[in-house]
Amino acid sequence: MSNKNVHVTGEVNLEGFQAVLEPGKFGYSLSAVVDSTMIDTLEAERGDVLKWAESKLKNPKRAVLKPTPWEEVAEGKYKVKFSWGEDRRPPVVDSEGTPILDTKVPLYGGSTVKLGFFQKPYILKDGITYGSSLKLVGVQVVSLNTEAGVSSDSLDTTQVAELFGSTEGFKAGDVPTPTETNEEEDF
Repeated sequence: MSNKNVHVTGEVNLEGFQAVLEPGKFGYSLSAVVDSTMIDTLEAERGDVLKWAESKLKNPKRAVLKPTPWEEVAEGKYKVKFSWGEDRRPPVVDSEGTPILDTKVPLYGGSTVKLGFFQKPYILKDGITYGSSLKLVGVQVVSLNTEAGVSSDSLDTTQVAELFGSTEGFKAGDVPTPTETNEEEDF
């Protein structure tokens, strides 16, 4: 099954933890939310993809079909997840098609991208577990969500105060007086 049917999304938002330009603890990953139109296309295609896998199973009667590689997260909104190794890194380009080579670009959840990917059948080594997965072939970064995952040293106190606004509760001047003495503390 070598003819890859590459799907290209419109602008979609990255959702959750992203490790697109640099690997995270579990390697590279990307997750985004797509609409039901894309899922309808993938669902229709999945039947053919799975037929190929079923033709290669050792014992079709005992086969275990894995769930779809997408998950509904809201009405008509689906989360798609991709992961890959160093040897299969998809190209990441900016809005003009220039490759993004700087791994420190803050490509976090909330950023807007376009994705190119295809659906691929798989069979696990046990010969009976099968399904389809989504393989990323490229990412175009449309806009960065620079507020996601910011480190605390990149905001000053005024910006942090604006970020949260004011609420009922603890005030910096309200230091409680200790009711018990703790022998480990030095006064």
